[in-house]
Amino acid sequence: MGKARWLCQKTCARLLRVALWTFLVLALVPAAAAQGTRVEGIVRDASGAAVSGARVELHAKGYSASASTDSSGSFTFDGVPETSGTIVVAAKGFQQLQRPWNAAAGATTELQIALTPASVHQQVVVTAARTQTPLGQTPISVTQLTQNDLQATPALTLDDKLRQIPGFSLFRRSSSRIANPGTMGASLRGIGGSAASRVLVLEDGFPLNDPFGSWVYWDRVPDMSVSSVEVLQGGASSLYGSDAMSGVIQFLTRPPEPAALSVEASYGNQNTPDLSLWTSGVKGPWEASFGGEVFSTDGYILVPAAYRGSVNIPATSEDGTADLMIVRKLGQQSQVFARGWYFNDARGNGTPLQNNSITMGEGALGANLDLGSAGSVQLRFYGEAETFHQTFSAVATNQNSETLTDTQTVPAQGAGGSAIWTRNLGKRQTIVAGFDDHEEIGRSNDILALAHRDNSSGGHQRTTGLFGEDLIQLASSWLFTVSTRFDDWRNFDASLYSIGSAPGSTGVNTLYPSRSYQAFSPRASLLHQFNSHVAWSASVYRAFRAPTLNELYRPFRVGITETENNPLLNAERLTGVDSGVDVTGFNGRLEVRGTFFFNQVIDGIENVEIGATPPPPAIPTLITAEKMNIGRTTYPGFEIDVTDRLAERLMLSGGYEYIDATVSGFPRTNPTLQPNLVGLWVPQVSHNQLTFQAVYSNPSFISFSVDGRYMGKQYDDANNLYSMGSFFVLDAEASHQLRHGLEIFTAVENLFNAQYFFANTPPVPSRGLPIAGRVGFRLDLARR
Repeated sequence: MGKARWLCQKTCARLLRVALWTFLVLALVPAAAAQGTRVEGIVRDASGAAVSGARVELHAKGYSASASTDSSGSFTFDGVPETSGTIVVAAKGFQQLQRPWNAAAGATTELQIALTPASVHQQVVVTAARTQTPLGQTPISVTQLTQNDLQATPALTLDDKLRQIPGFSLFRRSSSRIANPGTMGASLRGIGGSAASRVLVLEDGFPLNDPFGSWVYWDRVPDMSVSSVEVLQGGASSLYGSDAMSGVIQFLTRPPEPAALSVEASYGNQNTPDLSLWTSGVKGPWEASFGGEVFSTDGYILVPAAYRGSVNIPATSEDGTADLMIVRKLGQQSQVFARGWYFNDARGNGTPLQNNSITMGEGALGANLDLGSAGSVQLRFYGEAETFHQTFSAVATNQNSETLTDTQTVPAQGAGGSAIWTRNLGKRQTIVAGFDDHEEIGRSNDILALAHRDNSSGGHQRTTGLFGEDLIQLASSWLFTVSTRFDDWRNFDASLYSIGSAPGSTGVNTLYPSRSYQAFSPRASLLHQFNSHVAWSASVYRAFRAPTLNELYRPFRVGITETENNPLLNAERLTGVDSGVDVTGFNGRLEVRGTFFFNQVIDGIENVEIGATPPPPAIPTLITAEKMNIGRTTYPGFEIDVTDRLAERLMLSGGYEYIDATVSGFPRTNPTLQPNLVGLWVPQVSHNQLTFQAVYSNPSFISFSVDGRYMGKQYDDANNLYSMGSFFVLDAEASHQLRHGLEIFTAVENLFNAQYFFANTPPVPSRGLPIAGRVGFRLDLARR
């Protein structure tokens, strides 16, 4: 913990130094820049009301600048070295506008700009097709959250912000601010149930899933560097392979701007400071950006007061992350870049003996190349290395003592690359083709104190995939998309070495045979735009997930639960279909989306309890579990999303998802798995989720948002013995703009301090985040 704290403090100091130098550079911009042409104007909507926060870009020969409109809709560019050019204005909910401007040298020109409402279908996303695609040409199950959407959400961490999307959840219902990293795998549409993520999480195309266990470190991405988040629900293995079995979440970061700086700093109860910044610069063909964040919290005691003993202490967390990218432009449309990440995280897990930490570094090279009439190519290569350390203990039933059970150290590495080619064939067809390859190497070294033995388990996994996609405009209102992928993956160099801790003990080295697998993952989608207000889409797909090195080879003990590894696990395979309708009101303010879906998973991997001492109904002192393919699970359900812009400054949105996630069949070839699981709920999946948000935006006076989230009951185990009840939490945020580019805010999570559990394995439950408030400021500076 001491080393991790030192690393976090050092990272914080570096970030503050970067912020200080950036402020100095901005302050020293020569006043001479103010000389030249002055371009100013006001942006309004069709009714004449001012549009604040609109992005305005001014272009003139070799000169470019950008600004955002203030609360009165005004913008200003001083010192423009030209007398004519083009201006581009974009704002959420409006069509992008581009128009020319002219002025006399040294004079001031005033522009009056009126924006017209736009359907959300005119937004562009990249995740659904691995190439830039209008949102209206993608399935209904794609959601995009902009930077403004994220900042209007009171939650502090990115995973908690995503909980406003029904169907998104982590393995447990806890926030990543205090969760054990091994429980931070994500799921969509209820397809989860164990710690490994069933969702591929990306940052600008680079995977964030851990190479050993496929869980996700959500604090790796600095908040202020995020431009938007795209969420694709439903099987996406046809383009992304294994980890995308239930969908893809992609964080897209901000492109570099000239002399830009964005900072968010806050402080909250539980001694929770947070600092996030993003800065960038442009000089000729060179561009650079840096994002960083430091965070820490003294946390809270996870065990409810009625169960606490002397060993229960607050669960703490601290982390630091840095992301540096350097870009070299090659003409107007091409570029190459180099990128590096550093991340460290340290956590106390609620007792003196339980803690974990991770140190990770990653480097990447990439290129986006315009080939003219031959299309375009995107290249990505990356390599990462990490060291993960964790300790576990068995806590006495009275919570007054604990015994160290496992000290774990995991060195792991991941490397990969991809190439994607895109070409338009006429005006009605786009084809995408590519391949990717990635491999993971890792070993878990466990000192098992109670068992008096040491284990070293792990192996090597390599996956290669080839994929293709065809987007065909069958008619002006019909779009057909088909994609398919072939994956080949191998597990090899795998073993479990176990030796007694007593002097003179003889070790046993179990060598696991190499295994190879193939998967074929097709997907087809049909979209029909009845008119400008009603669209329908349907998709059918197959997807898969290969078991992780952690699931295959590592036996472990957490608390009183001892889980055996299973080197014979099969890949999870999903077959699914969904169909949805998107209806937009004639005034462009109301949008309703509804989707029905049915997913079936064969050989889903779960932690299955196979014994307890003493057996139920007595409270056990030892639970034995094993990683198993449990047969067949089904996930029928539907989701509804509503967005209503009631007025210029007021927006309401909400979503509801119902999933009947149950075990519908068991593997008859596995004698240890009894058919009494059939009909039970899939663990860690709530059948009902409801979210809503109300946002009032008036920066010159006050902006206010309220978020609510309801989760129905769910079970903590495959046998449905340990239930966790339903709960409702309400979050709120208020902000005020002091001057252009600077605002102050206050936010509260779990406003009414609702009590709920995120774990309920004996002997005690663990409670979710209590009321958490913070105050802070956001600063956004850009060279005009």
